[in-house]
Amino acid sequence: MVPQPVCFFTPLYEVASVINSSLDTQTVLQKVTEEVAKALNAKACTLRLLDRTGKLLLASASYGLSKGYMRKGFIEVEKSQLDAVLLSTGKPVYINNAQVDPRFQYPSSAMSEGLVSILAAPLLVDQKAIGALRVYAAEERQFTEEEKNFLLAVSHIAAIAIENARLHEALKSNYELLTQYNYQVFED
Repeated sequence: MVPQPVCFFTPLYEVASVINSSLDTQTVLQKVTEEVAKALNAKACTLRLLDRTGKLLLASASYGLSKGYMRKGFIEVEKSQLDAVLLSTGKPVYINNAQVDPRFQYPSSAMSEGLVSILAAPLLVDQKAIGALRVYAAEERQFTEEEKNFLLAVSHIAAIAIENARLHEALKSNYELLTQYNYQVFED
């Protein structure tokens, strides 16, 4: 019997609904990682954003990982070949076994956490990388083309949501400054 292909319309709809449901970026990113992990039947998922220097990937949201694993340290793009390639090419990267692959920055942490295969997709805004979305499997696993496409679609939607949230915050901040200035001018 030939296995039936998995339909990702419903999980993609769930992710889009989550993104549209809240202006709280942290809540949205947390829910996105949860929905992605569940849709891909994966152990865990993380969403990391580049810092202002572009040298570090900072944990922004995760699902299915221990607090200890998330505190293991920053991901230094220079030391993580997985992320260096991902962010420079804008294409997904697959690692069959992170516990032994030199492209992964923290192989001993992956072993302790029970992480084996990884599929990562870039978060891109106007062709510029702003972060990475990673899915972790507890066993060696080949991700299907449909799963890769789903992860890419979610990463694109999440990147747009993150950029919109940043723009919203900047606009709100500018408005508050302008209001405060106008208030001071009219009070004087």
